[in-house]
Amino acid sequence: MSDVEQGAETSGEKLLVVDDDPFIARLLEIELAAAGYQVRVANDGQQAMDQVGQDAPDLVITDVMMPHVDGFELTRSLRQDPRTATISVIILTARGLSADKLEGFAIGADDYIVKPFDTPELLARVRGVLRRKREMKDESPLTGLPGNNRVQEEIEGRVASGGEFALLLVDIDRFKAFNDHYGFPRGDQVIQELATMMQDVIGHTGGEDGFVGHLGGDDFVVVVGSSAAALVADTIVQRFDASVPGYYDDEDLARGWIEVLNRRGEPQRFEPISLSIGVASTQRRTFAHFAEVMAIASEMKNFTKTTPGSSWAIDRRGT
Repeated sequence: MSDVEQGAETSGEKLLVVDDDPFIARLLEIELAAAGYQVRVANDGQQAMDQVGQDAPDLVITDVMMPHVDGFELTRSLRQDPRTATISVIILTARGLSADKLEGFAIGADDYIVKPFDTPELLARVRGVLRRKREMKDESPLTGLPGNNRVQEEIEGRVASGGEFALLLVDIDRFKAFNDHYGFPRGDQVIQELATMMQDVIGHTGGEDGFVGHLGGDDFVVVVGSSAAALVADTIVQRFDASVPGYYDDEDLARGWIEVLNRRGEPQRFEPISLSIGVASTQRRTFAHFAEVMAIASEMKNFTKTTPGSSWAIDRRGT
């Protein structure tokens, strides 16, 4: 494969090469730039961290044996900081020992290449790591569900096919207050268990073409056949309500509310979390595009929020 062909496969991703050997660093810089990547070079791990802080790359290729901050320490630092945790890392080293490889993977490296390396192999590894990174961008890191881009692709495909479907827009009521009171770990638990539960509901009642996506935060999308929408929405609501008591401390549950400071610094009481589900369906109308489907579902979801407790509502108007 020529350099031109290799470059055609890239999207101009930003790479940071970290090596205290100027010859190796320059060689990597030339080869990777010829393949179509934007390449910067750092001489050690500390310099690399400074550059990452200024402009985060898509991928770091780092040597292990370096003064001051070595490749393992650099990788560990990247993974421990939420701002850099998703940066891909390839470790490059002259040591091919299994223990070194295991340590590299244990601290979060995406791949491991032993010197002396073969340039075509290195470029193939880089392309593979970056491809996986692009695929991960379309997946929620918290739930593992398809993210915004894949949700839009799914709905646009359904609209284009002209087939019947229903979209359920699922939102947790008073979730911010819950998070503020109990902390993010317990909030993440609610999000993850809701995601798992909805997948289970789809598997049992939504048909073979059911789809669950995570838009972020406490917002989800469920897509099923229009005839299954009511059953799926009702089942999700019932199962969620049954799980809610387990998320609260006993005294809060007995009291029936939690107290959280509002934006003015005043204590405010919040009832237990519940679900609001708005449903847009092709049963009585057709849709022209993704935004129209989302707008109708959002309108119905907002309507359900005016009622106490968990609820769902289907748009039954014609086109």
